[in-house]
Amino acid sequence: MKYMGQSKKNENVESTLKSLYWIGGMAALLAAAIFRRNIGVEVSLFSHYAFPETVIDWFQLLQNNRLVGLSYLNLFDVVNYGLLGLMFLALYWLLKSVNKSLMIIAAVSGLVGMTASFATNSALSMLSLSNQYAIATTQVQQATFLAAGQAMLAISNQPGVISQSTGAYASFLLMALAGLFASLVMLRSNVFPRLCSYLGILASILDLVYCVAVVIVPTDVARLVGLGTLPLAGLLLMLWHLWIGWKLIRLAIGK
Repeated sequence: MKYMGQSKKNENVESTLKSLYWIGGMAALLAAAIFRRNIGVEVSLFSHYAFPETVIDWFQLLQNNRLVGLSYLNLFDVVNYGLLGLMFLALYWLLKSVNKSLMIIAAVSGLVGMTASFATNSALSMLSLSNQYAIATTQVQQATFLAAGQAMLAISNQPGVISQSTGAYASFLLMALAGLFASLVMLRSNVFPRLCSYLGILASILDLVYCVAVVIVPTDVARLVGLGTLPLAGLLLMLWHLWIGWKLIRLAIGK
């Protein structure tokens, strides 16, 4: 009887893990599909809407084309980080037997980075202010919403640019650290090929180089560093996410 109870418990644990791997794998694949560095800049290449310069311009853009406006406000970064949080959670359970300490750091860094991204992104708040401004009936009300929008832009990540505010910088840094630690553990496991691990390590190092540059060199120099490191890191991360997603889904279906 005890053996049957233990067997049933093991089956439940295995089923839960397979579900987690499936969710983490699909999240990784979706992250790879939507992941872009400065997606707002890419959208602007195919849109006739220029980047707004004033709060009123932002409000008007959000009323005229919400998708473009939210893209410019980096909403897709929030979606991407949310998906990566699920991926790191699945990787923790998969790789904790290899190095539990590093995987705890990786998982916590990923989840905290995801939370910081949610907390600092202004896209949905700006959309709400835009809607309220559009239906405001007095100049006093309009002035109130304009002031709130100006304050929102001042404290949030600058649209179209990575890591300009403290919160956005923290989320970017934490995600890079999560990727580095997870990749180092992957390198010591027999679950992922070494090439997959090297992709994650190199991409994370390139992101961390930019993070260091933002802190220690002038802004113009940091932008040049970003132009040299971020596009390559982005490409490598997309490949890394695809590889991880494919492997997690195979584990979920028992292959």
